Amino acid sequence: MLYHIRHLTRFRYSAPVSESVVEVRMQPRSDGLQRLHSFQMTTIPRTTIFSYRDILGNMVHHFDVPGRHKLLTVTSEALVEVSEPPPITALDGESWRALDALAASGEYWDLLQPGRFTHPSDLLRAFAAEIALQRGSDPLTTLCWLNTRIYDAFEYAPGSTHVHSPIDDALRIRRGVCQDFAHIMIALTRTLGIPCRYVSGYLFHRAEDHDRSEADATHAWVEALLPGMGWVGFDPTNNLIAGARHIRVAIGRDYADVPPSRGVYKGQATSELDVAVRVALVATPSAAADEPPPEWQAMERAFMEEAHMQQ
Repeated sequence: MLYHIRHLTRFRYSAPVSESVVEVRMQPRSDGLQRLHSFQMTTIPRTTIFSYRDILGNMVHHFDVPGRHKLLTVTSEALVEVSEPPPITALDGESWRALDALAASGEYWDLLQPGRFTHPSDLLRAFAAEIALQRGSDPLTTLCWLNTRIYDAFEYAPGSTHVHSPIDDALRIRRGVCQDFAHIMIALTRTLGIPCRYVSGYLFHRAEDHDRSEADATHAWVEALLPGMGWVGFDPTNNLIAGARHIRVAIGRDYADVPPSRGVYKGQATSELDVAVRVALVATPSAAADEPPPEWQAMERAFMEEAHMQQ
């Protein structure tokens, strides 16, 4: 499946700031079953954009906007192809022993340890006891079961948590968003001795799929290391095994490693962040995406007009 992705980010400041320094992770990865055909990024105000690849292979872009401004917009566009993974094959009981050997090697040590957003707590331990979390017949069966249990136990409710919420917030109110559910699953999976990592990216939405996550936002899910299979993605927000609709941008221990954007600015002001995402199917790398719906066109036009007026 070939996708055209347009990702708009707007930083609005309550008063003019004299400088903004920003780092973003918006370029889809090109590895495994995913191939990046093209990527470009622009900003208003215009500035020079630099890039580097971090230790986990994620592409990071960064830039400095000097001079007074009240608004900063970042627009990224990508053309990426994702193939459907092969059918998942069953594992046997001996796979736990093979997995323990992988974990004991030390190569995946950091993906078995607690992190900033995946630290065990009393509420996490209580939830684990509530669902009777334990190793099942094999690691794959256990993870599919856990994926479904998290999906059933939590309501998807945008605005109920925020980007820096600890897992206890979602555990307490039994509501949250994809980031919360990914962190809860990672924390629980690691207690079973399974290396697990956080994935940020996009999900292509179709009406027939009835996804809970929002179509105009970034998405998050998890990947677990399984013997003989490698990294397998699980999406507890939508109770899915990740497939060709999941477009991977960055991987990390948790969200703290891979936020789509972060930065600092110089000035006495508060900031407000707005994000819009559109993922569309295209037929060939040279084909244009379908014309966006009128509401998207109006929103993007408003983004750009406001940005140019502020210059």
